[in-house]
Parts: sequence; C-alpha cells; structure tokens
Amino acid sequence: MGHRTMEAFRVEREAGNEKILASDHLGIKRFMRLDGATYENGALSGKTKEMLGLVASMVLRCNDCIDYHLENCVKAGYSRDEIVDGINVALVVGGSIVIPHLRHAMFTLDELSPTSAGT
Repeated sequence: MGHRTMEAFRVEREAGNEKILASDHLGIKRFMRLDGATYENGALSGKTKEMLGLVASMVLRCNDCIDYHLENCVKAGYSRDEIVDGINVALVVGGSIVIPHLRHAMFTLDELSPTSAGT
C-alpha cells in the first residue's frame, strides 16, 4: 500500500530536523523549542498533550505528525484501545476527509504495537 515504515520516518525526520537547525535561524530555533516545550507536563500532563496532538494532527491531515504523535502516545503508555478512541474523536471532528489518515494511522499503530495488531 506504500505505507512508509516508522524506521524510514524516524531517519527522514532526524535528517530534516538537522537541516532545519543547521539554518541557525533564531526564529526557527525558538519555534522548534516552543513546539517541544508544548508537550511537556504543565496543567495538562505531557501524556494528555500527546493525545491532543494526535487528534489535531488527524484533523489537520498531516501523516508525519500522526506518526510522530502515535509513537509518543505509545511511549506515554496509552493502550491501543485508548488511542483508537482518541482517533475516533478526530474522525468525528474532521469528518470523512480524515478516513485516509485513519487508514494511515492504523497501519502505523500496527507497526508500533505488533502484539495487538488487528485487535
């Protein structure tokens, strides 16, 4: 189906981020730090913020963002059922245009949690 593996995503993301930071642009560096800091614990836990990031990424239809937040949701300890429930919120908010990204997310989720694939 042409789904890029998570390993390929990680390699591309790391190389791309190195290029971004190599620009040595202060505004870009500040934004990248702000983006990272947004998902740290605050009034909401970092775990909750990752789920919010996943849902927003689905609604905004960014597969790279979906992969990033799915991986972080798994690392944060969300179960497959919790992640799928969160993805359902994105589907309801975003509507049928989210369905291709829902498919993408399910392939990625299978790769991130192979023991529960297809459940």
